[in-house]
Amino acid sequence: MFFTASQIAETLRGEITGDGSVQLTGLAPAEHAREGELTFAENAAYFAAAELSKAAAILVAGPFVSASKVLIRVANARVALARVLPVFFPPEGHPQGIHPSAVIADSAEIDPTAHIGPHCVLGARVRVGARSVLMGGNDLRADCQLGEDVCLFPNVVLYRQTRLGHRVTIHAGAVIGSDGFGYVFDEGRHRKVLQLGNVVIHADVEIGANTAIDRGTLGSTVIGEGTKIDNLVHVAHNVVIGKHCLVMGQVGFAGSTTLGDYVIVASQSGIADHLKIGSQAVIGAKSGVMRDIAPGGRVLGAPAAPDKQAKRQMIAMQQLPELLHRMRALEKQVLELSARVGAGDASSPEALASGFLIPPHRNSQTWKAGGALRADDPAPSPSGEGWGEGNRGVT
Repeated sequence: MFFTASQIAETLRGEITGDGSVQLTGLAPAEHAREGELTFAENAAYFAAAELSKAAAILVAGPFVSASKVLIRVANARVALARVLPVFFPPEGHPQGIHPSAVIADSAEIDPTAHIGPHCVLGARVRVGARSVLMGGNDLRADCQLGEDVCLFPNVVLYRQTRLGHRVTIHAGAVIGSDGFGYVFDEGRHRKVLQLGNVVIHADVEIGANTAIDRGTLGSTVIGEGTKIDNLVHVAHNVVIGKHCLVMGQVGFAGSTTLGDYVIVASQSGIADHLKIGSQAVIGAKSGVMRDIAPGGRVLGAPAAPDKQAKRQMIAMQQLPELLHRMRALEKQVLELSARVGAGDASSPEALASGFLIPPHRNSQTWKAGGALRADDPAPSPSGEGWGEGNRGVT
């Protein structure tokens, strides 16, 4: 399969510089591109590499010029790359129908265009929408509902009453709708609180491998439209995640926390229960969030703090070893000075001259800026004369 450069430019709403009839047979990074392939460059360094490659055309954003390559100029090269990849690498197709090893309840409703792979189990009143794909080993308990163009990779499990919107993709090993971690302490033991709610996942959500999303205790755990969740994420009961959020690997949400829209949560962060995370908030990696975050807030660290404050704390922590070293050196000096003072008259000029910095006598002619009181300097009077504001440490 090949496309002309003009066809690709039209698909991407870009502009051609050079021969638009050049045939493009694939897409690859510059260092691996072969003759006839398209590559991309989002900055000068990538463009230089693309110029030296065997690629026939370069996908670019910006005022780049080439004497040897066809250029397809777009507003954003990375976005254009995401759009053109499915053109060259269309998704795997799955035949319509039900594999003979699948176990389907009589009351299940399966669209004739859907694909039910080997060893799937569909419980009572399950509904599967048009063109949806269950690749194999999927277990859908009673009353689950799948919209159109849903894709479940192998061994995804949906507990009862789970609802998936159109174009939801769930990767292998994920468990949706398992019991929330709800217990009360009663008469010396932990009594289970029945988890009677469900999980609702709206359209265009993608969920990574081995992620677990718990059902609500009484209501629903909700994942908003367009949200993307990475591998190994845990979402506890009654959490509500807004639209178009990004949740990265190994994040954990405790129960009943609410996220607004377009929130970003970086890897290995933990979010405590019953919190409100405002829209467009950003939570840095390895953060421990214990308090609400205002819309647009940016936090980092454990416990999480505003990112600028957290960064200052991190820099201070890096300076602690040197500060401790300096403090021990100062302690040693103080002990030495105390011993020398204790051996003599602590009130004498000689003792004062042993190293303690004190304001000089106003009339001293022997004071040097930044120096100490010398033994032949007259000491300040008990009344304080000589300590006035006119003393600036210079003669």
